[in-house]
Amino acid sequence: MNMKILITGGNGQLAFDCNEVLKKKYEVLSHSHKEMDISDFGQTERIINIFKPDTILNCAAYTKVDACETEKDLAWKVNVIGPKNLAEISEKLGCKIIHISTDYVFSGKKPTPEYYVEDDSPDPLTYYGNTKLEGELAIQKATNSYAIIRTAWLYGIRSNNFLKTILKLCSKNPPKGVKVVNDQFGSITWTFKLALQIKKIIETDGQGTYHATSEGYSTWFEAAEYFLKKFAIPYKVIPCSTKEYPTQARRPANSILENKRLKQEGINLMNHWENDLEQFFSKFRERLIRDATEANR
Repeated sequence: MNMKILITGGNGQLAFDCNEVLKKKYEVLSHSHKEMDISDFGQTERIINIFKPDTILNCAAYTKVDACETEKDLAWKVNVIGPKNLAEISEKLGCKIIHISTDYVFSGKKPTPEYYVEDDSPDPLTYYGNTKLEGELAIQKATNSYAIIRTAWLYGIRSNNFLKTILKLCSKNPPKGVKVVNDQFGSITWTFKLALQIKKIIETDGQGTYHATSEGYSTWFEAAEYFLKKFAIPYKVIPCSTKEYPTQARRPANSILENKRLKQEGINLMNHWENDLEQFFSKFRERLIRDATEANR
């Protein structure tokens, strides 16, 4: 019997790649927030009961980190109530929930290049991180059939992300210097490769909490410069400190996650971030340039 997978947050870049990867082998239903509001228990339960999935993949989240500091009710609804609802429904239906979480559950206070593993104690700095941690705990309380996947610094071809924004800013003519933070460390991660990793976790019936990011690490500045060097455009990125680029929510200085459990179980598919960025550029170069050019018109 073919596995049925329901994906939430269908308009997001990770959900898009998960749908592309999983639909080649499984029956997949992907719903956007407008089609299924996971904070609405009744609506969500009706849709899930009709489809009867074997696995619910929750890619829905309110990820505007700064806005979460003021839009707390919305952040709580999407990041805590939503996962809680999905976990309770999956438990009743007898299916499994896979939930996407974040490096923001940690404080980032470990000195670089130390990394965070799955059993390190969470200590979020932000309201966003707090809601994501509470979402994890709600799932763990509601069901035993779950996998929580913490990831970080995502980019893909769908939707806006850091790399697309940097390319757009540097494609302006004449290019102005763009300041990029050079004292926050993490592993920039391609959503397509993460989707392949999620597929592997589904197929091996992985249980519990996993970290899944690219191997290696960089600063935002280092990742931006590596990416921009691929394009035949003049650019100027200027390294700056977090203090020079103030935001409403504090960012973790160290977001390096180690894929410890994936490696222990022999299912780690994640590559070095530079290799993935090379592939991403090779595959989407023309489209990235076109999108950046059109955005600047």
